[in-house]
Amino acid sequence: MSDNTQPAPKAFPVSWDQFHRDCKALAWRLAGLADAKGEWQTIIAITRGGLVPAAIIARELGIRKIETVCIASYHEYKDQGNLIVLKSISDEIIANTNGGESVLVIDDLTDTGATAQKVRDLLPNAHIATVYAKPKGCPVADTFVTEVSQDTWIYFPWDMDLAYSAPISGGDDG
Repeated sequence: MSDNTQPAPKAFPVSWDQFHRDCKALAWRLAGLADAKGEWQTIIAITRGGLVPAAIIARELGIRKIETVCIASYHEYKDQGNLIVLKSISDEIIANTNGGESVLVIDDLTDTGATAQKVRDLLPNAHIATVYAKPKGCPVADTFVTEVSQDTWIYFPWDMDLAYSAPISGGDDG
């Protein structure tokens, strides 16, 4: 009898402090690119995960024009399923930015790259930046801070409560 179960994903819990530091690190990288390419005029946050990093990056880079694109990809917080565009990018941004030039697209994570690719199809010249990236998503992101393995599940601070954490060994005691 064969065991068809998949190994449990690696857990990567991220605190608010760590996430804020990582978002600022992303802002530093983007500031350096903005110097070379010209200023970013607009941020598009991919909701919901991109809202918090977009706010931090907008503050750090002095960007006031923030738009959202609402794409649902994870269902029940466990499986990445079909992409559903709940709200697209405004027609004004699509029409007036030469395919997204001077537009910065922000998300918390690129996992498979499918969500970022959906935005890239709308704005091929936009700069896509994520705080975290997995190997399958890396090719779609222009800038990211930290790469994690594909089998890592990131627990963002807005997904967690303070609670007991079992040891990595799986035992009951530490």
